[in-house]
Amino acid sequence: MKLFVYHTPELTPSDRTADCAIAIDVLRATSTIATALHVGAEAVQAFSDLDKLMQVSEDWPAEKRLRAGERGGSKVTGCDLGNSPLDCTPELMAGKRLFITTTNGTRALQCIQACPVVLTAALINRQAIVEYVLKQQPETLWLVGSGWEGSFSLEDTVCAGAIASALMTQANCTLEDLAGNDETISAIALYRQWQNNLLELLHHASHGQRLLRLDGQEDLKYCAQTDILDIVPIQKSPGVLVSLKAL
Repeated sequence: MKLFVYHTPELTPSDRTADCAIAIDVLRATSTIATALHVGAEAVQAFSDLDKLMQVSEDWPAEKRLRAGERGGSKVTGCDLGNSPLDCTPELMAGKRLFITTTNGTRALQCIQACPVVLTAALINRQAIVEYVLKQQPETLWLVGSGWEGSFSLEDTVCAGAIASALMTQANCTLEDLAGNDETISAIALYRQWQNNLLELLHHASHGQRLLRLDGQEDLKYCAQTDILDIVPIQKSPGVLVSLKAL
């Protein structure tokens, strides 16, 4: 297995796909997706385009849908929710489909949706993702950070490093065996530097600071936790994610 880390969707190769690709948007899309599925959402359907979300979700029974929209860290007018995983409660989500569009995470999903296997990962479900990958042993694995509007983001790269570091340890392989590009090595180094202070790192991150200005302190605390959810969000059809256990 060779692992390739890409800091943003724009950096992924355009001439090939991976056997398995994982979208990462710690703050906050993939944290919200994992949490929504954990509390009983039927599925999460992701869109990069807000108008498309509204159009498609309109065909879904009103009592069985929720619309989540975020731009610039703030809730989009006309949606039921923003992009906070803390809004995902069993009472609200159980049995419903969450239609979601965000500034960055849903673009990352769109970028990799043609890969044979597509997952989403965050710090909160890191170990569940690692166990899936170790079981499936894909020949090529991409970890794709969502970044922020095309730029590098600390939180997504440290999550990629957390996954890569765990894969290396649990598969008992060397960095040379695993790393497919330099970004993988840098992501592992970043994680190992900050693994005991992930919340502090999220406070340093530019998007973490943006969320703090929007009173997102509790979101940062939640998203900085590691391995608290046993959930593997997997693409069932383009843009539609379900829990692996539901397949």
